[in-house]
Amino acid sequence: MTQTRTTRLERGRSALGPALELVHTGRAPTRAVLTSELGVTRATAGAVAAELEALGLITVDSRPTASAGSQGRPSHRLFVNERGPVVLAAQIHADGYRVALVGLGGRIVATSPGCGTIPEDPAHVLADAVAAGSELLRETGRRCLGAGLAVPSAVAEPDGEALNPLHLAWPSGAPVRELFLRALTDAGIPGVTEAIGFTGNDVNLMALAEHRHGAGRGARDLLCVASGHRGVGGALVLDGRLHSGSSGLALEVGHLTVNPEGAPCHCGSRGCLDIEADPLAFLGAAGREPGPEVSLLQQAADLLRHEYADPGVRAAADLLIDRLGLGIAGLVNILNPDRIILGGLHRALLEADPERLRAVVADRSLWGRSGGVPILPCSLDHNSLVGAAELAWQPVLDDPLVVLER
Repeated sequence: MTQTRTTRLERGRSALGPALELVHTGRAPTRAVLTSELGVTRATAGAVAAELEALGLITVDSRPTASAGSQGRPSHRLFVNERGPVVLAAQIHADGYRVALVGLGGRIVATSPGCGTIPEDPAHVLADAVAAGSELLRETGRRCLGAGLAVPSAVAEPDGEALNPLHLAWPSGAPVRELFLRALTDAGIPGVTEAIGFTGNDVNLMALAEHRHGAGRGARDLLCVASGHRGVGGALVLDGRLHSGSSGLALEVGHLTVNPEGAPCHCGSRGCLDIEADPLAFLGAAGREPGPEVSLLQQAADLLRHEYADPGVRAAADLLIDRLGLGIAGLVNILNPDRIILGGLHRALLEADPERLRAVVADRSLWGRSGGVPILPCSLDHNSLVGAAELAWQPVLDDPLVVLER
């Protein structure tokens, strides 16, 4: 019996990563579903679930129950371990930074903001962010398995350089991955080594998080467009995988022209989505002077939420919705996604007048006229942070034993 169990577990070791990913993304809520998804026997799925539980990554309920109306043997429910290990995630934006500890399932365990002017030397803000993350680890006592960073810039691969941080004073080509790893090493965070610090563009990571845990779950070809604290970004998940192009620079949608006679853009062109449909553009169109108290994104969202009845605010919203819809329609014609999700200010614009935005996209896109594409708001809080955490969790999802036994 012991030999049989050992052999079964050895066969199941290669399934540990796929099994953990299924539980992590919510696609295997029970052991029966896990068995089906992995294509293994019930006994092997049970051994795999037991091993993941022994590693402290998931929990298996001790008393299986059948759902209402179901037939057959009740199945054990599977959950991520809420007291299990975490990864450290950091996001840098035009108005400061935020750090979080994120568990499996995209669950934020603890978070801490840091606002203020971002210094010209990225090493300073990265060191501050890592120090804040280190303090969260000290306070919670959690084991850390890795770290991920989201930045408002295209990130060139394989070196992890921020090529065009247009809304930061950083130099083009800043080696943000190297600086992030150095900050992690200097902070002495247990469990974080040179091999497990990852960096990506904030909207790419937003799309990754929403695809795994939020409004994009289940989509095959997912388009994400978002305006955060400044500018506009886009990302694409193709056939379930984040598409970043040959060197990490795909989908710079902020530089689509949506107003040929519009304002000059930082890129050298004119009337780009980046300058015509972000929080600063909305505040300006509404005749509001931005203040220093809170972020531009917060000011724009508050204006939409609390003063939408004001004719000037409504007119500004209509203007940005039309520009955004024009840009999205062009992307739909090129990419033919099966779902579109909007984040940041664009989420707020969609929620303010969903029919107007959907009508503009349908009217301007060939595919929109043949049935339309679902356009949904992003559903996760701090989704770029959750996406940064996904980068750090990926080695664990690939092979839990290699990471946990380091």
